[in-house]
Amino acid sequence: MKTLSTILAAAVLTAIAGTAMADDAVVQDGYAFDRNQLLPTGVRAEVGTTGYGGALLWTANPYVGLALGYNGGDISWSDDLSVDGVKYDVDMDNKLAYLNAEIRPWGASENRWAQAVYMAAGVGYLDNEYELTSRTGSGTIEIDDNPTSFTSVNGKVSYDNDIAPYLGLGFAPKINKNWGVFGEVGAYYAGNPQATLTGVGGTPTDQTLLAEHERNIEQDDEYEWLPVGKVGVSYHW
Repeated sequence: MKTLSTILAAAVLTAIAGTAMADDAVVQDGYAFDRNQLLPTGVRAEVGTTGYGGALLWTANPYVGLALGYNGGDISWSDDLSVDGVKYDVDMDNKLAYLNAEIRPWGASENRWAQAVYMAAGVGYLDNEYELTSRTGSGTIEIDDNPTSFTSVNGKVSYDNDIAPYLGLGFAPKINKNWGVFGEVGAYYAGNPQATLTGVGGTPTDQTLLAEHERNIEQDDEYEWLPVGKVGVSYHW
């Protein structure tokens, strides 16, 4: 799965490079890409499921832009992750650098709302770690509908030093000439994560269930995808 992720990421990078190189030879409605204009044309601040951070923005023409950004920081969720019936509190330590091409199919439209729609394709460098904690409280920890005697299950799930391709869909209307807002949803294909879980107070049978539970996290197709949702503000000069 890691090999597939790397191949897809290389293909996306090639596509981004091809798009950027093609734009310096294309003139659309009086707009042309100036290869000497290497300075960013805007910046944005963002927050979401991959943390908080920002990006530098380049606009090649009304149809194509680039975003180079970083998201990081800690985010905590309570009872918001369920695997095999086990509910976990999650503490996320995010480190994500990314390069996206943003394609605006209606970038030259007279409709400002149509102009705001874009598709994002790119790659990210992931170094994310999730600390998982599940406690019995007043109930029983069940793994795949099997009651256990664990008083708690703790562990880590990590996407370490992975290059992952990304696809997303966004909406970025301008408020005025310089300021704008945006929202974006998408997903990284990161391959299966590494998981390490430890149960406290369980029987040998419970430990066997926990080992299967750990393998499910590492092998289930559901966890190959890292979902993204973020919002923010932008400034263009």
